[in-house]
Amino acid sequence: MNGKTSCGEESQVLPVPRWLTGAEPSALVDYFMRYPPEGFEPFACVTGMPGFWTMFDLLTTADERLLAMIGKIPGNRSLRRWLRWRTCFMGSTVSEYCPLPHGQAEALVQGMFQAWGRKTALLLVKDIPCNAPFLSGDANRLAGQFVDVCKANGFFMVEGQALAWVPIDFADEGAYLARLSASRRRDIRRKLRSRRKVHVETVVTGAPCFAEPAFVEELYAQYLDVYVQSTVHFDLLHPDFFRAVLCDSSLNGRVFLYYREDRLIGYNLCFIHDGMLVDKFIGFRYPMARECNLYFVSWMENLAFARREGLRTYIAGWTDPAVKAALGARFTPTRHAVYVRNPLLRPLLRRIAGRFEPDRQWHGGSNTPQLPD
Repeated sequence: MNGKTSCGEESQVLPVPRWLTGAEPSALVDYFMRYPPEGFEPFACVTGMPGFWTMFDLLTTADERLLAMIGKIPGNRSLRRWLRWRTCFMGSTVSEYCPLPHGQAEALVQGMFQAWGRKTALLLVKDIPCNAPFLSGDANRLAGQFVDVCKANGFFMVEGQALAWVPIDFADEGAYLARLSASRRRDIRRKLRSRRKVHVETVVTGAPCFAEPAFVEELYAQYLDVYVQSTVHFDLLHPDFFRAVLCDSSLNGRVFLYYREDRLIGYNLCFIHDGMLVDKFIGFRYPMARECNLYFVSWMENLAFARREGLRTYIAGWTDPAVKAALGARFTPTRHAVYVRNPLLRPLLRRIAGRFEPDRQWHGGSNTPQLPD
């Protein structure tokens, strides 16, 4: 990708292969590599597959029972520090799936081993798709072959986060809500009354407003507000990443800006890609965004936009699965492939892998979600 963005700055991001498993513009991964999150050291394998080195808290996705058990251990704070390991990750934190280039699965796995070089205790492949309903047959076949080759080379699999999505196969908002239970419809409609308090503007990436430093700083500050309130703190994205993405008209991005009394109280950055609306980044100004139920308002706005544009799918991301399930989302699973360098630790970590699969219920059909107040 080389060219002048609408914000007036020459793009210097190097071209990369189009990922077969990409659910978003490939340039997002380019920008991730150029402006990595805090503490990340990005690299690329000989196959072009991206990765990064960083410190990783092994308890990041541990279930509540395991966390409670560790909390009762004397000196658990020291133990938590010991459980932070420098790790080699394959993938990125701005792509829905691990970006697998076109090629043979065996070559991809060997390329990972070569890049890793046994320099860390863990080699971890993030977010491998598992029969994703909105990826091509070729993409899902490659992902399946990739998993098989990983297993044959000593990796074990851990269920990843559940990716929420909605097929755009309804005529209007009423038809969409009619699929939900009566109690959920009442709850959602009650929350949507706050739409009277806000107005929304839709701006394309590359628009002149994103050349204004103060405006981009405000957007980044609202992203930070959401990040701080999150229970998982893993990838703090760099301000220059946001600036580059917002200034790139080629990404076909849409920024939904939400105002209350002419004050920006939140936004949602999405991308149109391959017939899908891909929801990527969100920012809120608290407490006003919460008072206006902006999460729920933005959900319905995204669905309405996708329907108007004739898109087939809304990809709603990884976070808040309980809320998204209550809003009518479906879920598709992912897998992480884990390779442990120490052969003595491999059977132990393999045995407790189920303690690190908090989203299994959302694609297992056993959830009964409720909307939060």
